[in-house]
Amino acid sequence: MALRETVGGLAATLLSILRTRFELFALEAAEQKANVLTLLGMVFGALLFLTLALLVFTGLVAVYFWPTEDRYLALAILAFIYFVVGLGLLLAVRTRLVNSPTPFSATLDELRRDIDLVDRLKEPSSSAVPPEWMPPPGDRS
Repeated sequence: MALRETVGGLAATLLSILRTRFELFALEAAEQKANVLTLLGMVFGALLFLTLALLVFTGLVAVYFWPTEDRYLALAILAFIYFVVGLGLLLAVRTRLVNSPTPFSATLDELRRDIDLVDRLKEPSSSAVPPEWMPPPGDRS
């Protein structure tokens, strides 16, 4: 009966650990989903309003320089500025994607710690118990 209770206790502990890890994973997944949806909404709004502002500004410059000979130069300068800003934004997005932290890093860290613990438990019993936990040589009963 003691073996059955021990195995049952180990199984219950294992299931509890797995449940905790899956709950952590689910929380991180929900957080990542919320972050992505918020980011996409903000990016969409920013792109919409920046595009409108850019169109109005370009129209304003074109109307202002239209009666002069510099109208094509003014539009070419605007096009170059737009290109540089767009390229800079693309590089910033790429940098952020490359340097962003790994999703679910907390779950992966917990699983790594669990694997390390299991590996330590697989070692021979004499090295599995740290020396400070062992009773002094004279106190063994």
